[in-house]
Amino acid sequence: MIGLTLKHMRYFAALAQYGHFGRAAEACAISQPALSQQIKELEGMLGAPLVERASRQIRLTPLGTDFAERARAILLAVDEIGELARASGGPLAGRLRMGIIPTVAPYLLPQIITALSNHFPDVELELREAVTKSLIDDLLDSRLDVAVLALPISEPRLREFALFTEDFVLVRPSEDAAKPVPNPETLAEMRLLLLEEGHCFRDQALAYCSMEATPARQVMEGSSLSTLVQMVGAGMGVTLIPDMALNLETRSADVSVARFQAPSPARTIGMVWRKTTPLADQLMQMGAILRNVRGAAA
Repeated sequence: MIGLTLKHMRYFAALAQYGHFGRAAEACAISQPALSQQIKELEGMLGAPLVERASRQIRLTPLGTDFAERARAILLAVDEIGELARASGGPLAGRLRMGIIPTVAPYLLPQIITALSNHFPDVELELREAVTKSLIDDLLDSRLDVAVLALPISEPRLREFALFTEDFVLVRPSEDAAKPVPNPETLAEMRLLLLEEGHCFRDQALAYCSMEATPARQVMEGSSLSTLVQMVGAGMGVTLIPDMALNLETRSADVSVARFQAPSPARTIGMVWRKTTPLADQLMQMGAILRNVRGAAA
């Protein structure tokens, strides 16, 4: 189609992603009127509307939905063509967009940055901390190159690379230090403090206790592991945290820590990237290096 450019596709893909002209314009680093003009120009080329405009948000038309899907596929292919040059140039270099989940970032990120700086000095690391679903969406839409999160994620378009497995530990009030460590059934009867919905660590804790549908009175939510530990110290309940967070989160809290008997709850942390990325070999090399960072963090 004469006049249709990658710029049109990127702007419309952003609008489809955010569902709002203002937020899409901000993401594209242009003004809202400029974005609106580009979308109108695109609709003129196609001869049909792509969006239904409302005062606060937009809704894609059927054509807009189809166009957005095809535009994302084209933009992904274009981005991967650009990665071919980097992949053929030897060691990993240039911009690397990495996502990491909040229950890993504060505890492992310093070691990750140090390891990458030592082995890949020419890498320019761009980091994003977000929950698993957001990171997977960004990977599939080529807004990230790689993500560090809990496995498995069971997305056929993504390659999983395990780094290490770590146990969960029980954090409870200091006065409970001498009590027996509860089994999953007993733990399910206690007031369990969990992360807010959207965190995979929440789902893993519930799975250990077989509490898929848990009464509201039994579960209280926090926004971070640090908040959960402080809530335990205030006598509000008990919680589970990953082993890597233990030293940082409990050093200033009036809590006790206990380890579960085998088989203890655990999670596997790994890297994930698109199967189609030309950087696959370099990311495998990076994964082999990052497998050693857990020991340094412990």
